[in-house]
Parts: sequence; structure tokens; C-alpha cells
Amino acid sequence: MTAPARGPGRGRDRLGRPIPVNDPQAVPPVPEQALPPHASLALAQSLLDQGRAFGAHEVLEASWKAAPTTERDLWQGLAQLCVGLTHLQRGNAVGAARLLRRAAGRLPAAPPYGVDPALASWAEQLADRVDAGEPGFPQLRLRTPGTLSRRPGC
Repeated sequence: MTAPARGPGRGRDRLGRPIPVNDPQAVPPVPEQALPPHASLALAQSLLDQGRAFGAHEVLEASWKAAPTTERDLWQGLAQLCVGLTHLQRGNAVGAARLLRRAAGRLPAAPPYGVDPALASWAEQLADRVDAGEPGFPQLRLRTPGTLSRRPGC
């Protein structure tokens, strides 16, 4: 699911679609390297808050690929959750429901780093709503309220 490499004249819009880098719709690129877990979650949440689920997916996918084996399902599930939201933003209900359910199946019941343990249920419920044709795009919170990084950048 990694986006194609960006050339010097290539950018992305907020939904992750390729556009010329100098297009007014182009958004700043996200880091391609994996960030520390708390920084990755903070950046992904910021991107989600800006309506940039595809950008959040890219951040979380980098964490997934760099994660220790014991954490890969968490990061892959979070990345797939954001891909599901990207499909929803782009109007692809079938793809959205499919990826949301796939994400729910990967997210652990007791995730680390303050990740909300209710995310799997949230993803399943959203997939059901999408399948039922219900409108709306809910706000996603990756962490439980009040969860803060213990130290900046970690």
C-alpha cells in the first residue's frame, strides 16, 4: 500500500491522490522513515484531524514496517484503519468497509502506547454503518483521552 516514490514534480492532495507538487491542492509530504511510536501516533492523529487519512496511513505504515514482530499487527491494523478512512473519503464504500474490518481483525485487545482499545470495535461499527449506507465521517481518536507521551519524541 505504499505510495509510489515521489519525483521532483510530484505531490499529493489531502486524499493522497498524485498531483503536481506546485499545485495549490498539494499538501506537505509526511516523513518516509519510521518515527518513534508516540511521535508516529501524534503525527498520525494530527493528520487525521486535518482530514488527511492517507497521510496518517503513510506514517503508520512506516511504523508497521519498522516495528518489532510483536507489534506489527498493531501498526498494520492502524495503517489499514486509515486506508479504510481514505477509501471512505474518496467515496469507495466497498473498499472502506473491507479495510475497516481487516483493521479490526489486526488491532490487539490491549494495545500499547495509549492506543484506544476500543478502536477495533469502532472500526467494525463504522464498517457496518458504511455497508448500511449511512452518511457521515466520524472523528477518529487513536489514543484514549488523556494519554500523553512520557517524553517528547518517543
